[in-house]
Amino acid sequence: MSRGEQFNIRLGLLFSRLGVPPNLWTALSLIPALAGFNALYHQNLLTGLVFFILSDVFDAIDGAVARVTKSVSNLGAFLDVVIERYVEMLYYLGLLFYLKDMPEFLMPNYLWIIFLVFGALMIPLIKTYADHKGVVTDSEEHMRMEGLYGRNGRVVLMYMGMLLGCFNEMWLLYVIALTTVLVNTAALQRIFYVVRRRS
Repeated sequence: MSRGEQFNIRLGLLFSRLGVPPNLWTALSLIPALAGFNALYHQNLLTGLVFFILSDVFDAIDGAVARVTKSVSNLGAFLDVVIERYVEMLYYLGLLFYLKDMPEFLMPNYLWIIFLVFGALMIPLIKTYADHKGVVTDSEEHMRMEGLYGRNGRVVLMYMGMLLGCFNEMWLLYVIALTTVLVNTAALQRIFYVVRRRS
């Protein structure tokens, strides 16, 4: 058992004592995300970072609690993905407002956010439609489709950018630009994988 799995078990055991159902933990992650959006809207980068990290902690708790209480369900998995997308969109929308008065880097700042959102949405969409249309349905192939840059890598890099942005705001913009390139590269990688497997 890996250290990550051991940590998840301890996390699940700890928070399962509160008696809060996993799906409620999932829903609760929206509250700090809304607070984080509000902080970014009002140009408070550090507070926004803290609230979005808290939202991700809640998201981690729901899965850990579900596993240790043996209450993993298809509905829970569905809600988890849907609310993750809401949290992620609140994050990007908050950054859009935060960047509006910052100096530009290569192109208008709002375009970086638009292309970032496009790539972030395309990554899970490609996998879902490849499965839905019967092009790639094997679970092992789904794992290989994950590519070089999934949500977790995206979140960690963006949070690092926010932290650096507390010292120099341009570093946040540079990390957003890098993340935008990486997510769209990852989306293209998935498309090529599907085409190559079925060509």
